[in-house]
Amino acid sequence: MKGKLIILLVLVLLFIGFVVVRFFILDQQNAYGKLKIISSPTTSIFINNMIIGKTPFEDKYKVGEYLVKLIPESSATDTASWNGKINVYKNALTYVNRELGSSDIFSAGEIFTTQKMDTPPKNSNTGEIYVETEPQGAIVTLDNDEKGVAPLVMQDVLSGDHELSVFMPGFFRRTQKINVDAGYRVNASFKLAMDQSQKQLSDVANQASSSATPATATVTVNSNPQGWLRVRADATIDATEEAKVKVGEKFPLLDEKTGWYQIKFNGNNDGLVSGTFDTGWISSEYATKQ
Repeated sequence: MKGKLIILLVLVLLFIGFVVVRFFILDQQNAYGKLKIISSPTTSIFINNMIIGKTPFEDKYKVGEYLVKLIPESSATDTASWNGKINVYKNALTYVNRELGSSDIFSAGEIFTTQKMDTPPKNSNTGEIYVETEPQGAIVTLDNDEKGVAPLVMQDVLSGDHELSVFMPGFFRRTQKINVDAGYRVNASFKLAMDQSQKQLSDVANQASSSATPATATVTVNSNPQGWLRVRADATIDATEEAKVKVGEKFPLLDEKTGWYQIKFNGNNDGLVSGTFDTGWISSEYATKQ
């Protein structure tokens, strides 16, 4: 009798294990997410080397990793193509946006995916945002508040709508509206396009300085969401912050590099928000040369 009970118990456990494994496998096989792809100009879409249509495109796709290729229509012969790997997550949207230029360095775009966090947040009304950029090192701003340099993880972000922006001197800024769900992470991958005009302006300035002695120039800090502008020790976003200067302040211009102005302190301490400096570098995106 005891032996029969043991055999029955083993059979029950095997049956339960079979049901659990079968349910899990079927659940994964039947799990879908949504894929949305847009582009400028219109492109043919290839997924895993099979053509599936043209942009704009939106449809359900099984959970997994895919190779996506976008090829501009024949009329856009001077436009570069794009290819990259994307992930589709269960019951979530994968959003791909590409703005294709004449080559990769003049092309831009972003890929957004949402996935459930491995560890639930301490605050049940928050989620996370992970930002990476190409090239690396772009300044990340969330709701007009500078958060740091990519790659960057922002934790304890309140659920709801937010404005996410990335910028690097010499490249065009990218800004997107995103929604953060509680307990989920938004993965944001940005590709920045080089601002060709910055290089052209720099080349013109260098040519002019080699042929003539320029008059003393000044730089005025423009209005911006923060109400001030950082002064750094060198012309890079990784350089040490020397001070913060107020909007409207005017400073003597000492030198220029792509995306940056080197300025000299104008002697007005009231124009400083914090810190002190003798000379330093500011972003040319928020300043006007005169």
